[in-house]
Amino acid sequence: MKLQITFLLILVIPFLGISQNYATVKGKIIKSETLSSMESVNIVNLNQVIGTTTNIEGEFEIRAKANDTLHLSYLGYKSIKVKVSNDWIKYGTSTTIELTELALALEEVNVNKLKLTGYLEIDIKQVPIERNVRYSISGLNSGYESRQRSPSMVSNVLGAIFNPADFLHNIFGKKPREMRKLREMKKQDEIKNLLASRFDREMLTALLQVDKIDLDLLISECNYSQDFIRTANDLQILDAISECYEEYKILSRKRSK
Repeated sequence: MKLQITFLLILVIPFLGISQNYATVKGKIIKSETLSSMESVNIVNLNQVIGTTTNIEGEFEIRAKANDTLHLSYLGYKSIKVKVSNDWIKYGTSTTIELTELALALEEVNVNKLKLTGYLEIDIKQVPIERNVRYSISGLNSGYESRQRSPSMVSNVLGAIFNPADFLHNIFGKKPREMRKLREMKKQDEIKNLLASRFDREMLTALLQVDKIDLDLLISECNYSQDFIRTANDLQILDAISECYEEYKILSRKRSK
């Protein structure tokens, strides 16, 4: 009899532990000005790397455990981070969260006039065109992007091959756990769709635990042009960082051997 009880406890205890660690938390997002419900607000669990959105009633459910951080964002509203508390999980009640509208200011735009002559061959030379090219490295899945005729292109690519520690170690080496999140992010359709629609880098900086300056520096160090950094959406930036990180690991292993 004692053996049977012991056997049952061995089977049940692990499941009890899992149920205590993971739960589904519920919430409702409203506008702070009008207290009306907000549909399609993006909610991402930064620890579990999973995401969801609010329904027409502003309600959401997401898997979480105590002390996880939820990142809430909506276009035109100030993004916030919410810590999942033990009480939120324990009582399973829906928590109401307010988002505040941002005051957006239009930036000054400078328009340069073009003096056209009517001759296509001459006029087309006045239009500024910036091309980006990629240079493949043998043995890697892809290459490095660089501005055309960039004087530092060759030295940067050679530096990536012969001095990977000097080239990217100071960036990738500081955040190894965050960089491992890249694979998880690319598996989540909800997060991929969210990043594909954004250009502000806010979600990426929150997920990778870096600031925007470090993020721009990281992409530059991977030999992606300023033109690419300026025009790419957040999903393209995620792919660029992921690709660069995988190449960095390959080069690092080759160097260590």
